[in-house]
Amino acid sequence: MNARSRMHDPVVVLLTDFGLDDTYVGQMKGVILSICPNARIIDLTHAVTAQHIALGAFLLERSLPFLPPHSIVVCVVDPGVGTSRKPVALKTERQTFLAPDNGLLTPVFNSLKIKDCVGITSPDVMLPVQSSTFHGRDIFSPAAAHLARGLPVSRLGEPVDPASCIQLPACIRGKSDGSAMEGSVLFTDRFGNLVTTIDTAPLEHPEEWRIEAAGLPPLPLVKTYGNVQDGELLAYEGSFGTVEIAARNANASQITGIEPGIPVRLVRK
Repeated sequence: MNARSRMHDPVVVLLTDFGLDDTYVGQMKGVILSICPNARIIDLTHAVTAQHIALGAFLLERSLPFLPPHSIVVCVVDPGVGTSRKPVALKTERQTFLAPDNGLLTPVFNSLKIKDCVGITSPDVMLPVQSSTFHGRDIFSPAAAHLARGLPVSRLGEPVDPASCIQLPACIRGKSDGSAMEGSVLFTDRFGNLVTTIDTAPLEHPEEWRIEAAGLPPLPLVKTYGNVQDGELLAYEGSFGTVEIAARNANASQITGIEPGIPVRLVRK
Protein backbone atom coordinates (compact mmCIF):
# COMPACT_ATOMS: atom_id res chain seq x y z
CA MET A 1 0.00 0.00 0.00
CA ASN A 2 1.50 3.31 -1.05
CA ALA A 3 1.55 6.55 0.96
CA ARG A 4 -1.19 8.14 -1.15
CA SER A 5 -3.67 5.34 -0.44
CA ARG A 6 -2.77 5.38 3.27
CA MET A 7 -3.78 9.05 3.39
CA HIS A 8 -7.40 7.98 2.87
CA ASP A 9 -7.45 5.28 5.54
CA PRO A 10 -9.85 6.06 8.43
CA VAL A 11 -8.32 7.53 11.59
CA VAL A 12 -9.45 6.53 15.08
CA VAL A 13 -8.27 8.66 18.01
CA LEU A 14 -8.20 7.24 21.55
CA LEU A 15 -8.39 9.21 24.83
CA THR A 16 -8.73 7.17 28.03
CA ASP A 17 -7.71 6.90 31.67
CA PHE A 18 -6.58 3.28 31.20
CA GLY A 19 -2.82 3.82 31.36
CA LEU A 20 -0.39 1.48 29.60
CA ASP A 21 0.52 -0.93 32.40
CA ASP A 22 -2.37 -3.28 31.63
CA THR A 23 -3.75 -4.75 28.42
CA TYR A 24 -6.84 -2.54 28.22
CA VAL A 25 -5.60 -0.22 25.46
CA GLY A 26 -4.17 -3.12 23.48
CA GLN A 27 -7.50 -4.95 23.64
CA MET A 28 -9.32 -1.86 22.35
CA LYS A 29 -6.91 -1.59 19.44
CA GLY A 30 -7.24 -5.30 18.75
CA VAL A 31 -11.03 -4.98 18.47
CA ILE A 32 -10.78 -1.94 16.19
CA LEU A 33 -8.26 -3.52 13.84
CA SER A 34 -10.10 -6.85 13.76
CA ILE A 35 -13.15 -5.06 12.35
CA CYS A 36 -11.36 -2.37 10.33
CA PRO A 37 -7.82 -3.56 9.52
CA ASN A 38 -6.88 -0.41 7.59
CA ALA A 39 -7.71 1.96 10.45
CA ARG A 40 -4.92 4.20 11.67
CA ILE A 41 -5.00 4.74 15.42
CA ILE A 42 -3.77 7.83 17.27
CA ASP A 43 -3.16 7.46 21.01
CA LEU A 44 -4.05 10.98 22.11
CA THR A 45 -3.51 10.00 25.74
CA HIS A 46 -4.19 7.14 28.11
CA ALA A 47 -2.88 9.06 31.12
CA VAL A 48 -6.00 10.94 32.20
CA THR A 49 -6.15 10.72 35.99
CA ALA A 50 -8.44 7.79 36.81
CA GLN A 51 -12.15 8.74 36.76
CA HIS A 52 -11.25 12.46 36.31
CA ILE A 53 -13.94 13.44 33.80
CA ALA A 54 -13.13 17.16 34.00
CA LEU A 55 -9.48 16.55 33.15
CA GLY A 56 -10.47 14.35 30.23
CA ALA A 57 -12.76 17.12 28.97
CA PHE A 58 -9.97 19.70 29.34
CA LEU A 59 -7.46 17.58 27.40
CA LEU A 60 -10.05 16.91 24.70
CA GLU A 61 -10.94 20.59 24.45
CA ARG A 62 -7.31 21.66 24.05
CA SER A 63 -6.67 18.94 21.46
CA LEU A 64 -9.69 19.55 19.21
CA PRO A 65 -7.93 21.96 16.81
CA PHE A 66 -5.23 19.38 16.11
CA LEU A 67 -7.34 16.29 15.41
CA PRO A 68 -7.55 15.16 11.77
CA PRO A 69 -10.73 16.05 9.88
CA HIS A 70 -13.22 13.18 9.64
CA SER A 71 -11.47 11.20 12.38
CA ILE A 72 -13.42 9.08 14.85
CA VAL A 73 -12.58 10.07 18.43
CA VAL A 74 -13.19 7.54 21.19
CA CYS A 75 -13.13 9.06 24.69
CA VAL A 76 -13.44 6.73 27.67
CA VAL A 77 -13.22 8.14 31.19
CA ASP A 78 -16.13 6.29 32.64
CA PRO A 79 -16.65 5.98 36.39
CA GLY A 80 -20.31 5.16 35.68
CA VAL A 81 -19.57 2.20 33.41
CA GLY A 82 -22.26 -0.45 33.67
CA THR A 83 -24.88 1.95 35.04
CA SER A 84 -27.78 3.62 33.25
CA ARG A 85 -25.57 6.32 31.74
CA LYS A 86 -25.81 6.25 27.93
CA PRO A 87 -23.01 5.53 25.48
CA VAL A 88 -23.41 8.22 22.81
CA ALA A 89 -22.01 9.21 19.43
CA LEU A 90 -21.86 12.81 18.20
CA LYS A 91 -21.28 13.54 14.54
CA THR A 92 -20.00 17.09 14.07
CA GLU A 93 -18.89 19.17 11.11
CA ARG A 94 -15.28 18.04 11.76
CA GLN A 95 -15.14 14.68 13.55
CA THR A 96 -17.30 12.00 15.13
CA PHE A 97 -17.04 11.43 18.90
CA LEU A 98 -17.97 8.37 20.94
CA ALA A 99 -18.06 8.54 24.74
CA PRO A 100 -20.15 7.85 27.81
CA ASP A 101 -22.77 10.52 28.43
CA ASN A 102 -21.15 11.92 31.58
CA GLY A 103 -19.89 15.38 30.59
CA LEU A 104 -16.71 14.20 28.89
CA LEU A 105 -17.91 15.63 25.56
CA THR A 106 -18.77 19.06 27.00
CA PRO A 107 -16.17 20.86 24.82
CA VAL A 108 -17.62 19.25 21.71
CA PHE A 109 -21.09 20.59 22.53
CA ASN A 110 -19.58 24.01 23.28
CA SER A 111 -17.38 24.46 20.22
CA LEU A 112 -18.59 22.30 17.33
CA LYS A 113 -21.82 22.10 15.38
CA ILE A 114 -23.65 18.86 16.19
CA LYS A 115 -25.13 17.20 13.11
CA ASP A 116 -26.26 13.92 14.70
CA CYS A 117 -26.52 12.66 18.28
CA VAL A 118 -27.21 8.96 18.71
CA GLY A 119 -27.31 6.54 21.61
CA ILE A 120 -25.12 3.49 20.90
CA THR A 121 -27.69 0.74 21.41
CA SER A 122 -27.57 -1.53 18.34
CA PRO A 123 -26.24 -5.03 19.15
CA ASP A 124 -24.82 -5.15 15.61
CA VAL A 125 -22.08 -2.64 16.52
CA MET A 126 -21.07 -4.22 19.84
CA LEU A 127 -19.16 -7.35 20.73
CA PRO A 128 -21.50 -10.32 21.23
CA VAL A 129 -20.75 -10.41 24.95
CA GLN A 130 -20.24 -7.18 26.91
CA SER A 131 -18.46 -6.87 30.22
CA SER A 132 -20.21 -4.60 32.71
CA THR A 133 -16.90 -2.85 33.41
CA PHE A 134 -15.16 -2.54 30.01
CA HIS A 135 -17.39 -0.75 27.54
CA GLY A 136 -14.30 0.82 25.99
CA ARG A 137 -13.50 -2.57 24.48
CA ASP A 138 -16.96 -4.08 24.10
CA ILE A 139 -19.08 -1.11 22.90
CA PHE A 140 -17.05 1.98 21.98
CA SER A 141 -14.22 0.24 20.09
CA PRO A 142 -16.39 -1.94 17.83
CA ALA A 143 -18.81 0.95 17.21
CA ALA A 144 -15.88 3.18 16.20
CA ALA A 145 -14.51 0.46 13.93
CA HIS A 146 -17.85 0.06 12.17
CA LEU A 147 -17.96 3.82 11.61
CA ALA A 148 -14.42 3.64 10.23
CA ARG A 149 -15.68 1.06 7.73
CA GLY A 150 -18.32 3.53 6.55
CA LEU A 151 -21.36 2.74 8.68
CA PRO A 152 -23.53 5.86 9.11
CA VAL A 153 -23.77 7.21 12.65
CA SER A 154 -27.54 6.80 12.52
CA ARG A 155 -27.07 3.01 12.39
CA LEU A 156 -25.48 2.93 15.85
CA GLY A 157 -28.82 3.26 17.62
CA GLU A 158 -31.67 5.60 18.41
CA PRO A 159 -31.50 9.40 18.04
CA VAL A 160 -30.83 11.36 21.23
CA ASP A 161 -31.74 14.98 21.90
CA PRO A 162 -28.38 16.75 22.38
CA ALA A 163 -30.03 18.97 25.01
CA SER A 164 -30.59 15.89 27.16
CA CYS A 165 -26.89 15.00 27.25
CA ILE A 166 -24.89 15.73 30.39
CA GLN A 167 -22.53 18.68 30.27
CA LEU A 168 -20.12 19.90 32.91
CA PRO A 169 -21.42 22.98 34.78
CA ALA A 170 -18.73 25.19 33.25
CA CYS A 171 -15.87 24.75 30.87
CA ILE A 172 -12.57 24.04 32.64
CA ARG A 173 -11.20 27.55 32.89
CA GLY A 174 -10.65 30.18 35.55
CA LYS A 175 -12.87 33.07 36.58
CA SER A 176 -11.93 36.69 35.93
CA ASP A 177 -13.06 40.08 37.21
CA GLY A 178 -10.71 42.11 35.00
CA SER A 179 -7.99 42.71 37.57
CA ALA A 180 -7.53 39.14 38.77
CA MET A 181 -8.21 35.64 37.48
CA GLU A 182 -8.92 32.74 39.81
CA GLY A 183 -8.41 29.09 39.04
CA SER A 184 -6.70 25.98 40.31
CA VAL A 185 -4.03 23.48 39.43
CA LEU A 186 -5.75 20.93 37.19
CA PHE A 187 -2.97 18.36 36.83
CA THR A 188 0.77 17.79 36.87
CA ASP A 189 2.39 16.67 33.63
CA ARG A 190 5.25 14.15 33.38
CA PHE A 191 7.84 16.93 33.69
CA GLY A 192 6.40 18.08 37.01
CA ASN A 193 4.87 21.23 35.50
CA LEU A 194 1.69 22.42 37.23
CA VAL A 195 -1.00 23.02 34.60
CA THR A 196 -3.67 25.46 35.80
CA THR A 197 -7.18 26.26 34.61
CA ILE A 198 -6.36 29.95 34.07
CA ASP A 199 -6.74 30.75 30.38
CA THR A 200 -4.16 33.12 28.93
CA ALA A 201 -6.24 34.11 25.89
CA PRO A 202 -7.65 37.30 27.52
CA LEU A 203 -4.17 38.59 28.43
CA GLU A 204 -3.07 41.32 26.02
CA HIS A 205 0.13 42.00 27.96
CA PRO A 206 1.16 38.84 29.86
CA GLU A 207 4.21 40.58 31.35
CA GLU A 208 1.85 42.74 33.44
CA TRP A 209 0.61 39.70 35.40
CA ARG A 210 1.92 37.38 38.09
CA ILE A 211 0.70 34.11 39.53
CA GLU A 212 0.05 33.56 43.23
CA ALA A 213 -0.39 30.24 45.03
CA ALA A 214 -0.22 29.19 48.66
CA GLY A 215 3.34 28.92 49.91
CA LEU A 216 4.91 30.45 46.80
CA PRO A 217 6.36 33.89 46.19
CA PRO A 218 4.50 35.75 43.42
CA LEU A 219 5.81 34.58 40.04
CA PRO A 220 5.74 36.98 37.08
CA LEU A 221 4.72 35.53 33.76
CA VAL A 222 7.71 34.98 31.50
CA LYS A 223 7.99 33.62 27.97
CA THR A 224 9.99 30.44 28.46
CA TYR A 225 12.28 28.41 30.73
CA GLY A 226 15.35 30.28 29.51
CA ASN A 227 14.18 33.43 31.28
CA VAL A 228 15.16 32.02 34.69
CA GLN A 229 18.14 30.21 36.21
CA ASP A 230 18.44 26.44 36.66
CA GLY A 231 16.13 25.18 39.42
CA GLU A 232 14.26 28.49 39.60
CA LEU A 233 10.46 28.57 39.49
CA LEU A 234 8.64 30.35 36.70
CA ALA A 235 5.13 30.90 35.36
CA TYR A 236 4.36 31.04 31.65
CA GLU A 237 1.74 30.39 28.99
CA GLY A 238 1.84 26.66 28.33
CA SER A 239 1.00 24.83 25.13
CA PHE A 240 -2.55 24.20 26.39
CA GLY A 241 -3.14 27.97 26.39
CA THR A 242 -3.28 28.15 30.19
CA VAL A 243 -0.86 29.36 32.86
CA GLU A 244 1.64 26.76 34.01
CA ILE A 245 4.10 26.78 36.91
CA ALA A 246 7.40 25.05 36.25
CA ALA A 247 11.03 24.96 37.34
CA ARG A 248 13.85 25.13 34.84
CA ASN A 249 15.47 21.70 34.51
CA ALA A 250 13.67 20.62 37.69
CA ASN A 251 10.33 19.31 38.91
CA ALA A 252 8.02 22.10 40.11
CA SER A 253 5.57 19.66 41.69
CA GLN A 254 8.29 18.20 43.91
CA ILE A 255 9.81 21.59 44.73
CA THR A 256 6.53 23.28 45.69
CA GLY A 257 4.54 20.34 47.06
CA ILE A 258 1.52 21.77 45.25
CA GLU A 259 -1.05 19.19 44.16
CA PRO A 260 -4.01 19.26 41.75
CA GLY A 261 -6.95 21.20 43.16
CA ILE A 262 -4.83 23.87 44.90
CA PRO A 263 -6.22 27.38 44.16
CA VAL A 264 -4.13 29.85 42.16
CA ARG A 265 -4.66 33.53 41.26
CA LEU A 266 -3.35 35.61 38.41
CA VAL A 267 -3.14 39.29 39.38
CA ARG A 268 -1.75 42.42 37.84
CA LYS A 269 1.66 43.45 39.12
